[in-house]
Amino acid sequence: MAKAVADDYLRRIPKAELHCHLAGTLRATTVAELAARAGLALPRPADKLYQWPDFYGFLDVLRLTALVLRTPEDFERAVYEYVEDAARDGNLRHVEFFFNPDYFYPNGIDYPSMVDGMVRGIEAAEKQFGVSSLLICCIDRSTNTPSQAVEIVETAIAHRRDQVVGIGLDGAERAGPPATFAEAYALARRAGLHRTAHCCEDNQTLVEAPPTNYLICRDVLHCDRIDHGYNMLASDFVMAEARRDGLYFTPCAWTSLVHNRPHRPQRIRRMVEAGLNVTINTDDPAMFETNLGHGFTTLFESIGWGPDMARRFSLASVEASWLDESDKSALRLAFRKEIAALDAEFGYATAQPTV
Repeated sequence: MAKAVADDYLRRIPKAELHCHLAGTLRATTVAELAARAGLALPRPADKLYQWPDFYGFLDVLRLTALVLRTPEDFERAVYEYVEDAARDGNLRHVEFFFNPDYFYPNGIDYPSMVDGMVRGIEAAEKQFGVSSLLICCIDRSTNTPSQAVEIVETAIAHRRDQVVGIGLDGAERAGPPATFAEAYALARRAGLHRTAHCCEDNQTLVEAPPTNYLICRDVLHCDRIDHGYNMLASDFVMAEARRDGLYFTPCAWTSLVHNRPHRPQRIRRMVEAGLNVTINTDDPAMFETNLGHGFTTLFESIGWGPDMARRFSLASVEASWLDESDKSALRLAFRKEIAALDAEFGYATAQPTV
């Protein structure tokens, strides 16, 4: 039986990536090269570096790879290489990177230097590949205290760059409820920064990452976007609230835990069928050995969606982005034109959804 939508269509439909950790995009070969230059011993060879026993082991490897980024040029290279890979493998057109400043301070680099390096990578990648990028300054709830979180936001404000448009919250949710970081989020809100948070992640139990974390992210942190969200499915009340609120969610089609990979597409399907606004992302693509094209093809193969859903995800990624309205309007138009051309090439009836 023919597939509902061709893999090549899914790889080539334009996409924006809204949930992507810079430290998780590093090619293993790049990590090995930079580690050797820095005299940093890695626990395994490059071809086995991205292996871990559980979610918390994955977080340890993520922080380890961050230790190789030590100069502005390293950050420039990291941004450029991700865009190069994602444009080739999944027709990336826009990306919003998470970066945790405190991961990199032990490397002897300060905040302005790392951000300026990333900005140079953004500019070079946009010139070479036509892909725009923004940055999200992230707090790790596992390692950052509330006062350290405030300092992270204060630093981002003191060294404001146009490309740094928001803050995020990642790490293990068992470290504490989102309300722990209310002061940092209030500061970011007053400064006009967008706000998102990792919430209800299914690599953690319902006790560690309960559905009620969504309500705290909404009401206390005043998030205008949510990362992940799968554990909300355990609460009909929370799901009804999320549907009514209309926030965008940034789930990821592939995950750090092999045993959880068959379940992730079905959870995303349930989120979509419940009426939530959903985009499809990679999280840590190099570490998970995935990319945007792979994420789309595996998700659609698992569920059997047709081209209408591919169009919906493509356009939703534009609407959920933190581009300013002028840039968003231009990207929306470019996506619609490219989708129409793809539909004509593949013989699909164009019926683009409203998102």
